[in-house]
Amino acid sequence: MSEATLAVPDLAVSVPNPVVSVKPVVLPAPGRGEDLRVRVSAPTIGRELPVIVFSHGFGGSLDGYGPLVDFWAAHGFVVIQPTHLDSRTLNLPPDDPRTPLIWRFRVEDLKRVLDGLELVEDSVPGLGGRLDRGRIAVAGHSWGAQTASMLLGARVLGAEGEPGEDMSDSRIKAGVLLALPGTGGADLTPFAAEHFPFMNPSFAEMSTPALVVAGDRDQSLLSVRGPDWFTDAYFLSPGGKSLLTLFGAEHSLGGISGYNVTETTDENPGRVALIRRLTWAYLRTVLGIEDSSWPAARAALAEADDPLGRIESR
Repeated sequence: MSEATLAVPDLAVSVPNPVVSVKPVVLPAPGRGEDLRVRVSAPTIGRELPVIVFSHGFGGSLDGYGPLVDFWAAHGFVVIQPTHLDSRTLNLPPDDPRTPLIWRFRVEDLKRVLDGLELVEDSVPGLGGRLDRGRIAVAGHSWGAQTASMLLGARVLGAEGEPGEDMSDSRIKAGVLLALPGTGGADLTPFAAEHFPFMNPSFAEMSTPALVVAGDRDQSLLSVRGPDWFTDAYFLSPGGKSLLTLFGAEHSLGGISGYNVTETTDENPGRVALIRRLTWAYLRTVLGIEDSSWPAARAALAEADDPLGRIESR
């Protein structure tokens, strides 16, 4: 069965191109404890290529999220995936002094990628001079979505509810936030409130355009609320946002974190196919590559006989 049949038959995309993937590209990271290792995936042809910097979820690495990364790269994006300090591949002990601040190191990792784009280009054969540095998006899943949201303008509230440091980055023009945790405070379980003080975001200043993707069966063990918790960034941020609600989706959103991964609880190839095509279309339009991509994708989903989700915008 083809991907088009599994998802939305009329949701057209460009012809896929061969992809080159290089890992690890090592970016110097003084003060981090070890250098930052990233994976770079890029189409072998094309110039002025837009960039996606992708932040993995808790415990992940540069090797994850192949179903998304492979598709994005084959259809014209350069995707850069850092390995954060919480990765299982690094096995940082709980008593490591960096552990309480990993959420900040994560944000700094993404900014270090942006600072190191020249090194990234030089490290991938044939990529030099082909990046469009005016079209850069950030994306992430779960904790990675929280990390990505900080570059879009989200902040971590202090103990008294005061907004924390503004860690946004003007080089980022758009975001894709997959299963992004919602607000903190009374919405968290006692365990989460005690152990994860950074899970207290404010989206009031998250003004950069973004697509929020949430599953309507994603019940977090860290929140006392239901799946609507994962839609907070859409409703509580300034306008210029879109929300894709996926029917029947749990936290893995059908299996975006990897091919045949054991943590996928709601395996659904059609859902994954839909996500990657819709996110591709959204980024092409919001980054100014092709104005018609996102409207056409929205229309195709709305007209499907048995849609896998719905889209709303504000």
